[in-house]
Amino acid sequence: MHNKKLAEDYAIRAKSRVKALASYLEDKNYPDVVREAQEAVELSLKGLLKFHQIDFSRTHDVSGILLDNKERFSKEVIESLGELILISKSLRRDRELAFYGTEDLLPLEFYSLDDATLAIAQASRVVQLVATALDV
Repeated sequence: MHNKKLAEDYAIRAKSRVKALASYLEDKNYPDVVREAQEAVELSLKGLLKFHQIDFSRTHDVSGILLDNKERFSKEVIESLGELILISKSLRRDRELAFYGTEDLLPLEFYSLDDATLAIAQASRVVQLVATALDV
């Protein structure tokens, strides 16, 4: 089923998540910056897939699906596909660690301002590229 409105909804909500990252950053809550940045990227990329009528599984990293369907995307998206995939994989690796930590790793001690700043830049890049591609 093609639901352009749902794809646009994903992109709009991803934009909102990126805006919310500033609040976490201000509180020096760097792990939640990383976690929410990942969610913004995931939602944005799933919106891109949905817009192009591409089914995706319930996985947090859709980079393989993007790559398998690259011919369906605009020139701008194709030119940035490597970057989108790298960002999606990178943030996906930190998803659970940033949220839950481990017995010997406390997220508030592990994640730094540099990690948070990078996550914001990455999420902003993906969300903006997808919003432009979907014209939202």
